[in-house]
Amino acid sequence: MTSKSQKHWTGDVSSLLRVNSGFRLDRVDAEATPGYGRRKRDSIEDLVDGADELSELQERLFSASRAPGTDAAVLLVLQAMDTAGKGGIIRHVVGSVDPQGVSLAAFKKPTPEELEHDFLWRIRAQVPGPGMIGVFDRSHYEDVLIGRVRELAPADEIERRYGAINGFESELVGRGIRIVKVMLHISPREQRDRLMERLDRADKHWKYNPSDVDERMLWPKYMAAYQTVFERTSTAAAPWYVVPANRKWYARLAVQSLMLDALHDIGPRWPAAGFDVEVEKERLRAT
Repeated sequence: MTSKSQKHWTGDVSSLLRVNSGFRLDRVDAEATPGYGRRKRDSIEDLVDGADELSELQERLFSASRAPGTDAAVLLVLQAMDTAGKGGIIRHVVGSVDPQGVSLAAFKKPTPEELEHDFLWRIRAQVPGPGMIGVFDRSHYEDVLIGRVRELAPADEIERRYGAINGFESELVGRGIRIVKVMLHISPREQRDRLMERLDRADKHWKYNPSDVDERMLWPKYMAAYQTVFERTSTAAAPWYVVPANRKWYARLAVQSLMLDALHDIGPRWPAAGFDVEVEKERLRAT
């Protein structure tokens, strides 16, 4: 469905960014703007239009969940190298809807308690409920990305986790949760520039962590780990989308468009009144 906010897309963004068989991450141009026919200065209008539309669809989704048997929800999974713009997506895309209908989880290093359970134990506790838009700012995929690169788990355990992830996501889809998995892809040069900006600006120092450089030095290993993730876990039920993210404005528009597609596919409707509207009007007039 083409909405007002998506009228300037020259192609189906879901198809253009979707990871299909034969996908190669090393062939993705992080500077590109696939499917979008306008410039940065024009993008603000489309982002604002999309925000209004996303807000209405989120309210419909939330209100529809009040009706018995309506369990639909959306889960946005964000993965990326440091500085790729996850925070900007959360602020400028997800942040445009009523926060009461959003659940946000950021998965960091597991706690001792979490390590006593299977890696998906802590993830299950954060799955969005009916009517909610859930956001995983980093996710269960950390356990097959960092876990593989840093050799935090044996190779056979990493392999087991790919299958466990597919089973888990298939279960969520079966429950009515639409999963939008996004990898924000930036170039090494762009990441260096963004990290340098954090060092150059006192108001950005709080965002900088010396470990960012340590992780950056493992860039080729992370790219190989992401490639394997896409090959093992981009499924028909829960495909991956790789969004070129050197241009922040494009990444925000693209993720917004993916979220709009997901909500349009769900097609949430306003619930019918659980009372007699005309009777209530008469009662109100009498007050």
